[in-house]
Amino acid sequence: MRILAISKKVLRELFRDKRTLALVFLAPILILWLMNTMFSANNSTNINLALVDVPTTVSSKLDNIKHVSVETYLSSSKVQNELDEHKVDGVITYSESTGFKVTYANTDATKTSLTRQALKSAIAASQSQTIQESLKKVLPTNVKLSTNSTETKIKESYHYGDKNTGFFTKMVPILIGFITFFFVFLISGMALLKERTTGTLDRLLATPVKRSEIVFGYMISYGIIAIIQTSIITMSAIWLMKIDVVGSLFDVIIVSVLLGLVALVFGFLMSTLAKSEFQMMQFIPLIVMPQIFFSGLIPLDNMADWVQIFGKILPLNYSGHALTTIILEGGKLSDVSGDIAVLCLFLGVLTLANIIGLKRYRKV
Repeated sequence: MRILAISKKVLRELFRDKRTLALVFLAPILILWLMNTMFSANNSTNINLALVDVPTTVSSKLDNIKHVSVETYLSSSKVQNELDEHKVDGVITYSESTGFKVTYANTDATKTSLTRQALKSAIAASQSQTIQESLKKVLPTNVKLSTNSTETKIKESYHYGDKNTGFFTKMVPILIGFITFFFVFLISGMALLKERTTGTLDRLLATPVKRSEIVFGYMISYGIIAIIQTSIITMSAIWLMKIDVVGSLFDVIIVSVLLGLVALVFGFLMSTLAKSEFQMMQFIPLIVMPQIFFSGLIPLDNMADWVQIFGKILPLNYSGHALTTIILEGGKLSDVSGDIAVLCLFLGVLTLANIIGLKRYRKV
């Protein structure tokens, strides 16, 4: 009977906590719905190729391949500029003496693989067509023609990385941002919640200290820890995963630290809404999980308009784009100034929300 009494007590407390019930039963449904929205979208990989002196038969075959678009250039320097600015996924040149030469952008291993397959397919189809047209001129029409052709040698080079660069490389900049956001958010939220539940924050609010001074004081102290933590996470990820950073490592750390500060004030804000550590943990699937879905791991371009709009209001979307631009494309801070401005806006708005949020705990 005592066991049943304890069970009734626990269930009664759980059912009285409407927020916990909502998080326990509705949060999994929300996450599964987001996953369905992400993975059921049409996500075809399109390739843009630049051609220089490529035979017409090969270029036409390439252009006829689904999801492959080609553009012919007369100047090699112009093509190099397009590759440097990441406007094309690969450059194909041809000369009779050296044959085909392909330079892959290689920031996306999937596009590199598809480019290689498309070129080989186009060359084989072109050779087959050439052989058939030549033989038809000298052989009777009732003779069956062989379409086997010798393999053309293709010289390959890579604008980023090398032949061992895999699909995971594209994900690393985004994962760096996600790991940074997750750990800083969790630690900062738990820390401030502990200050509140132990009564330290209440005693501090009972003094003449302004709410803004309390928020900025906590931001400076925990911000120093967040900066150190973020720098360690960033450099460790790059070193352990052996990622080639085309841009400046210092720029990568700056963007990561800015994201860490956003996660810091985000964690502070959630701790003001949570009544216990248990409720703070329950905020993770609602706050952190959607971030990874809309961070850029899965391109949003082919998804519904409302999905793209929703992705624009999450900080990881901007940090993911900025880190990818710097690490994989060699961009500078000026190239991601828009992303940095949005992250600064998040930081300012969330800081103001924290100052306002503390008002509910000031008793005097």
